[in-house]
Amino acid sequence: MDARLLDVLVCPLCKGPLVHQKASQELICYGDKLAYQIRDDIPIMWADQARALTMEEIDARPKA
Repeated sequence: MDARLLDVLVCPLCKGPLVHQKASQELICYGDKLAYQIRDDIPIMWADQARALTMEEIDARPKA
């Protein structure tokens, strides 16, 4: 995924930052606890298509 695109993308719901998870090919919004899938290098930014994060994923959030 293009790093320049990652710099401008925000969560469509809260407008908060997204974290790119390369292994799962998802953009994570910890504020809304949602994961947006990336398909063929295109982020799917529809809230109804997002996956809810599990408590384990939230607890494993990288600390800044």
